[in-house]
Amino acid sequence: MSPSARSRLAIVGFTAVLALVVGCSAPGSDNDSGDKNSTGPIKIALVDAQSGQLSSLGAWELKGAKLAVEEWNKAGGINGRQIQLDVFDDQGDPTVGTNMARKIASEGYLAMIGTAESAVTIAMAPILQQNQIPNIASGQSPGMVALKSPFLFLNGPTSVTYDETLAKHVVETKGIKSIAMITNNGSYGKGEHDAFLKALQARGVTPVADQVVTTDQKEFSAALTTIRQKNPQVIFLGAEEVESGLIVKQTRELGIKAVFAGAAPQGTPVFRDTAGVAAVEGTLVSTPYMSNDLNDKTRKFAEAYKAAYGEEAELHGAKAYDGAQILLSALKSSNVATGKALADAIRATKRDGLLGNFAYDETGVGIFATTIGTITNGKLVPAS
Repeated sequence: MSPSARSRLAIVGFTAVLALVVGCSAPGSDNDSGDKNSTGPIKIALVDAQSGQLSSLGAWELKGAKLAVEEWNKAGGINGRQIQLDVFDDQGDPTVGTNMARKIASEGYLAMIGTAESAVTIAMAPILQQNQIPNIASGQSPGMVALKSPFLFLNGPTSVTYDETLAKHVVETKGIKSIAMITNNGSYGKGEHDAFLKALQARGVTPVADQVVTTDQKEFSAALTTIRQKNPQVIFLGAEEVESGLIVKQTRELGIKAVFAGAAPQGTPVFRDTAGVAAVEGTLVSTPYMSNDLNDKTRKFAEAYKAAYGEEAELHGAKAYDGAQILLSALKSSNVATGKALADAIRATKRDGLLGNFAYDETGVGIFATTIGTITNGKLVPAS
């Protein structure tokens, strides 16, 4: 997380909580409820892993959301009120996330951005729904949609969209049917497994190998030896950035030459750098955000992101930026509504965003398209 002059660090209760206040808080605002009858700052929580193996996701989401909030605050905020963004570290742990949800509910936050971890979002959702706190999340597991919470929204597609697009490209465009799968048993991995398997079966394809590993696994020789015996042309990855990178690195060490294919994690620099640039060459990636150079909007966002943080923007920061912009637009259009009225305003908000055209349906999904890229010399470019 990049510190700034308007950042503050706090330790709260059972776990370390990073508190970043974006904008100016009025005197005595700590007890402000943040509702539309108040004149204090508008309180929004951002919950993500700011520590641990998934902290890269939290860092990207924080940067994207913070950029959006700062833009609004510099323009005067909402109805003359500044937006206060407080950041909490869920450590990638659903139990910690559950406690965070209770804390957010008790401290007057109008809405929540995050998490980027599907399992944590799923654990928090019932408490947020009970307290009518809208949540714009960055995970992609269909398990989030299955909750049917009217207060849960996604700032990107689900695994169904990612993997349908990917299976179509691999099987129909490339004509490849010799496909192995390796996924983890977490919420993200299970969602990827089920979505990709269903997409393959709809095309009459059965994986030559279907290996499932644990989320904390570091050594994959048994699963990869089974895959090597099948000699697949493509290996589908259904695991987060670091674990996928370790799988790829060990796959190449075993002499397996198959092309890798996956979704959001495989488009990140963490995946590339964990595996090694040479190891990921040719990897197929299903993504709603191909490049910072895609159009004028993405270039403007990338320039602002680089100026603020000194690094290149990528998908997760772009998703968080879109999600934050949708939330802030809904707060403005609703005159800083709370609860169900704010959730309804989010659902009614349309956005021509970095990832595409957002239009939320009753499931909380607002975008339904990805494209296929390939990693070439360490960079994601449109696939041929």
